[in-house]
Parts: sequence; C-alpha cells; structure tokens
Amino acid sequence: MPANRCPNPSCEYFNRALPNNAKVCPWCSTPLGNVVSPTPQTPSQPPPIQQQPSQPPVQYQRPPTEQPNYQAPQQAPIDYSTVYQPRVSYQPTPPVYTPPPQRAPALKLIHTTGREFHLVGEGGYIGRRSQSPGIAPPEIDLTGIPSEGIVSRRHARVDWDWSQNSYMIVDMSTNGIYLNNNPLTPGMQYRLLNGDSLRFGQDNLVNFTIYVV
Repeated sequence: MPANRCPNPSCEYFNRALPNNAKVCPWCSTPLGNVVSPTPQTPSQPPPIQQQPSQPPVQYQRPPTEQPNYQAPQQAPIDYSTVYQPRVSYQPTPPVYTPPPQRAPALKLIHTTGREFHLVGEGGYIGRRSQSPGIAPPEIDLTGIPSEGIVSRRHARVDWDWSQNSYMIVDMSTNGIYLNNNPLTPGMQYRLLNGDSLRFGQDNLVNFTIYVV
C-alpha cells in the first residue's frame, strides 16, 4: 500500500512519506494523498525509417540490327607523277552548210472556160478518169470539160527535169498534142515554159494555157 504524502508544494512535508493512519499533513493540515514525484520520461522517438536503396532507371536498349556487308569499291592507285603532255592545238570545225531541199515549181493548166488544173508533185499523167474499177485516176484529171472525148485516158506525161530546170511533156495520146500550134512527136520530150499554149486534138476544141509558178 503506498504511503500517504503531502500534496502541498509549499509545505515542508511535500511529497514526504507520512504515517498511513494520518489523514492530514501535520505541518500544513492539507489532506494527504498518494503523491509520487514525477519521473522524467524520455520522449519516445519513432524508429528510424530504413530507406530502400534507390535503383537506377531501366534504360531501353535497342536490339542489335544487322549491318549490311558493304565493301567500298577498290580504286586504282593514283599516279601523282608529273608527265608532260604536249598541248594539241584545237582547230574548230566550220559548220557544214546544208542547202534547203530543192522544190520543183508548181504546174498549172488553165482551160479556156477558166477552170484550173494543178499538178500535185513533180510528175504525173494528164488524161481522163477511167470507168473501170481499180484504175487510179490521172494526176491532172480533165474529166468534165467540154469535148472531153478528145482526151485519152493517158493523154500525156509531164515531169520536172532538174537538169533542164523545167517541166517536160511527152505525147502518149491517139489524137495528138499541139504546143504553141506545133504538133509533138509521140514519145519525145518537149519543154513547157510559162505562158505556152497547149491543145489536145486537131479540131481546136480543147485548149489550155501553161503556168509555171
């Protein structure tokens, strides 16, 4: 059983053990109690926190890629030795003059009715279109002119002659050809000049004027 003690701090018997049967302090008459001097207590400290060792971050590693087996082409060693090369004089080649292609002048026959007939190209036949199928018409087709029956299917042949620098005509007809009122010999070539008169047959029914332009 704990001893009675005086609870008055100003009393000389403060916190001193007194008889158990005493009710009050004999010095200050303060009712007794069970007073025990406080024992200083050390404040409890929380246990230290153990820190986990930090781990380095995981680094991403790229998977190895296959490198192409590339080999640089081997070059021949360069010869740096100085070798004298004689200087070659350059002679420019003069441009070659190409003359424009020669072109024959146009041949035109004008009938007394004013109708014009043109030769396409450098040569062809003068005549009438055939009624038989499969036969090509002449280059100068006189079909449809008055008295066309005098004209043969292949009445004459005209061609440009570069050596004569003129058109040449050959009579191939039955009724004949007159050049400037002169009859032509069949199979012979005659020169056609600008302004010549050309007549087919003897009756002076089919007449033309020659134009070379």
